[in-house]
Amino acid sequence: MERQSMALAGDKEEIIRKSAEYHPSVWGDYFIRNSSSALEKESTQRILMKRVEELKERVRNLFKETSDDVLQIMNLVDSIQLLGLDYHFEKEITAVLRLIYEADVKNYGLYEVSLRFRLLRQHGYYLSADVFNKFKDEKGRFLSTLNGDPKGLLSLYNAAYLGTHEETILDEAISFTKCQLESLLGELVQPLATEVSFFLETPLCRRTKRLMVRKYIPIYQENVMRNDTILELAKLDFNLLQSLHQEEVKKISMWWNDLALTKSLKFARDRVVECYYWIVAVYFEPQYSRARVITSKAISLMSIMDDIYDNYSTLEESQLLTEAIERWEPQAVDCVPEYLKDFYLKLLKTYRDFEDELEPNEKYRIPYLQEEIKVLSRSYFQEAKWGVERYVPSLEEHLLVSLISAGYYAVACASYVGLGEDATKETFEWVASSPKILKSCSILCRLMDDITSHEREQERDHVASTVESYMKEHGTSAKVACEKLQVMVDQKWKDLNEECLRPTQVARPLIEIIMNLSRAMEDIYKHNDTYTNSNTRMKDNVSLILVESFPI
Repeated sequence: MERQSMALAGDKEEIIRKSAEYHPSVWGDYFIRNSSSALEKESTQRILMKRVEELKERVRNLFKETSDDVLQIMNLVDSIQLLGLDYHFEKEITAVLRLIYEADVKNYGLYEVSLRFRLLRQHGYYLSADVFNKFKDEKGRFLSTLNGDPKGLLSLYNAAYLGTHEETILDEAISFTKCQLESLLGELVQPLATEVSFFLETPLCRRTKRLMVRKYIPIYQENVMRNDTILELAKLDFNLLQSLHQEEVKKISMWWNDLALTKSLKFARDRVVECYYWIVAVYFEPQYSRARVITSKAISLMSIMDDIYDNYSTLEESQLLTEAIERWEPQAVDCVPEYLKDFYLKLLKTYRDFEDELEPNEKYRIPYLQEEIKVLSRSYFQEAKWGVERYVPSLEEHLLVSLISAGYYAVACASYVGLGEDATKETFEWVASSPKILKSCSILCRLMDDITSHEREQERDHVASTVESYMKEHGTSAKVACEKLQVMVDQKWKDLNEECLRPTQVARPLIEIIMNLSRAMEDIYKHNDTYTNSNTRMKDNVSLILVESFPI
């Protein structure tokens, strides 16, 4: 691939660049213009927060009232998690998980066994998949009597996606339940029919929390077994958090406007709101506000950088930018092409601003993130060279570079920079050591991106993706290559599940952030690239999360 060609204009060489045309920002200044006054917000929030505290106390009482009934406790924990309220009740949930683990389950049916398995695995408890053997006949097939139990089948379906390698019974469970649920779909009553469709589209453990909550609250509302206290709390909590998120996206949008990079670099994607949405999928809780703002700014600049290397610059210009990023000092701007000087200086200034936002004992974090950006720029440059040389590497060679260029090493590091005391010096050393969970997440990110983007990218001159690498190596069609890479994606999910069941060097919330980065890929890149084409499904989802509140 040659990204550009030379045309002679008199004695002067003119660079004709081949750059993709991206649609402009869907949101523009929407979140700057459409925010309530601080006074109006404050008075409303005071009233809502008082009500939230009352409801939280009632829910705490529900834990006490159901402590003798494990099935009731499991349903309570499940509802609280599905409605995004678990961050309020971590202490209570931790206490009852031990009860759930020690429960006598010999009389449990499919629904209860599956729910218990899922709840425990979601929290890092290892429970053998052998618990499902009792639902098989002497020939090793799932009992045909289960076909009439849609609630149990859905419970097993969602549990089975938490499987690890070698747990073939869970692979069989996915095939079996998917087939049965699809055939039952037309006969199911509401809201079960909607719930089954919802999870058949994407299983529970691969869904981003915030979007799932937004879509699950209406399903829960229709359930005759719902608890109205929990329902009211879920809606109020969603609206209060949305108000905080709106303030954050307003602040980030104003910063982006002041930066004005997409005005000078018109070839780049203008997606700051979508970057923020991406990071809300990673952590939405109020205690992560500072971290969210920092990470959203960092990923927005990475997106611009990606487009510089991937969509516009010549190889020589890419090399000059890479060398300047390596030096990371204002004086290096003299060596950068004229049109990139502004980007380079604003990149450095943003990182100085990040440092100013950190406490004195946290400032050591910034050099770790700077190092990740240097590594990222080197991977972008390597891909640029491959493109110019029209080189198609083997899949293994491709992934050595492209799992870094996927950006998730840098994003993971950025997501820890603004955290509190959970993020220690050891945490940043751990990220830099390329732990298995982060490597699996990055490969999953790379493959999902390529599966959905390769056709569009190959319409223009573009570096070979992992799809082309697989096709060349195995002599297959693009369709077969995508299918094989999708199998690899599913294998990486098993790696992630496995890592979540092991003791780790870092606090569990930090592991959850990496899992959420993987879930964000499932949301944004399943079926198509909704980040680049953000005027489609992405627009609707941003609206659900950041615009539309629940009527109370």
